[in-house]
Amino acid sequence: MTRSDVAAAGRRTWRKPPFIANPWLRYGAWLVLLGYLAWAFGSLPFNWERISEGLPRAARIFGGGFPPSFERGALLLTGFKESFQIAILATLLGVALSIPFAVMAARNVAPLPVYLFGRAVIIISRSFHPVIVAILFVAAVGFGPLAGILTLTLYSIGFVGKLLAEEIEEIDWGQVEAMRATGAGYLATLVYAVFPQILPRQVGLSMYQLDSNLRASAVVGIVGAGGIGGTLMNAFGRYDYAFAFAILLIIIAVILVSEGISGWVRKKIW
Repeated sequence: MTRSDVAAAGRRTWRKPPFIANPWLRYGAWLVLLGYLAWAFGSLPFNWERISEGLPRAARIFGGGFPPSFERGALLLTGFKESFQIAILATLLGVALSIPFAVMAARNVAPLPVYLFGRAVIIISRSFHPVIVAILFVAAVGFGPLAGILTLTLYSIGFVGKLLAEEIEEIDWGQVEAMRATGAGYLATLVYAVFPQILPRQVGLSMYQLDSNLRASAVVGIVGAGGIGGTLMNAFGRYDYAFAFAILLIIIAVILVSEGISGWVRKKIW
């Protein structure tokens, strides 16, 4: 090898290979994507006249929200108290129920029939938006916080159970084998070899699910499942945008505080 070859090799830089190696297939996929986007936007029934008329109305709504009105503090406190109760109870129930379903849905620790049952429960729990589930529970148990608790519990099982099952499938199998080598049973192996590995993830998921349930409690309340959502819907129905904007600001503040607490708890766990 000559000196020039060595110098040329030294100037080479590594480049990440493309996701699709075949250039015809790669550029063809881009053309198909661009064609689909053009077709999708072109076929959607945009009513530009109505959009142009709605912009001034939207400006009036946002303008009417400033400054936010906190005069009815008792009503705000009552609504958020109920939302907190719904979110916390639903999170506790959902996370508690998601753990056994996550174990059943993890292929490396569950036999095939149990795995299929656990996966089916998680898939069904994740198949519908909380608003749809809330409408069903409102029809089943009536208006009020019970429908919201049942809705968000089912929602929590689907989300937390899925991620926990994937976390269990990725654990270090050496600890499990060590427990089994000492003659430990199935439950002891779960408690001392599996659960300690997923505990930090479990805490993070639980805190995130509490945040999500706090937000969702405002949404499901719109259809009568309790919480601050009913108060927010009534405020918009009365064109009381200042009070509605105050509710939205408090929701944002609550989520920010919850995020800070979640970060502090995760640091303590790690």
